Amino acid sequence: MKKKIIIILFLVFIIIGTGFTQATGINPAKIGVDSAQQLLKLISVSKFEDAGFWVASMPSDQGIVSVRRLPGAPADRKPIKDEQSVGIKEPDKYVLGVRVKFYRRGNNSMTVSPVRPLPIEGITKTLSVWVVGRNYNHTLKMIIEDFLGRKQELTVGKLNFMGWKKMTVAVPPSVVQTEYHFTNQMGIKFLGFKIDFDPMEAYGTYYIYFDDLRAVTDLFAEARRDTDDMSDGW
Repeated sequence: MKKKIIIILFLVFIIIGTGFTQATGINPAKIGVDSAQQLLKLISVSKFEDAGFWVASMPSDQGIVSVRRLPGAPADRKPIKDEQSVGIKEPDKYVLGVRVKFYRRGNNSMTVSPVRPLPIEGITKTLSVWVVGRNYNHTLKMIIEDFLGRKQELTVGKLNFMGWKKMTVAVPPSVVQTEYHFTNQMGIKFLGFKIDFDPMEAYGTYYIYFDDLRAVTDLFAEARRDTDDMSDGW
């Protein structure tokens, strides 16, 4: 008897669910399934092929800093497959070298910035860059601008390693990258690097090298955007 009642109730639920689907066009079984869909892509932000695009600066009473394009590349760096498939043939033979000559010890710092901000499409999850840190206890940070135009610093890590190393930092959820009123505007802008020098090692001459700045970004909203949508950038 109990089995018959269960079967009858099961059939009733199926009939009700089918009627709801036909009436509203929504399948209850699929609600929430695609609400967290992502389209993660690895993209290149800069390959540092043009030293003239980058400017290094530090307080004039702390030292002198200069940038230079130099041939080289990390041996473990792998190309982005998607770039080759779509025919991107940007050369990738050089790295960005930065040289600092300190006047004195202290809580010194410097920045390495592009001449204009580098926008990153989608919702950025992580940023990575190959670095030669020369085994100093200095700290590397990335400076970004969020959707609201606010500057924020992301601490990447210490530069106390030898040779090339891929350094990665996650973009926390606290960084505002979108606003529900604007579906055609989202993402962050990369404003540059900042190095906070360890006072005990901020003397003499310091060299650091950068190559292959990349981002892992969620392009799901970009891919689903209406092709006839209007742009608000006027």
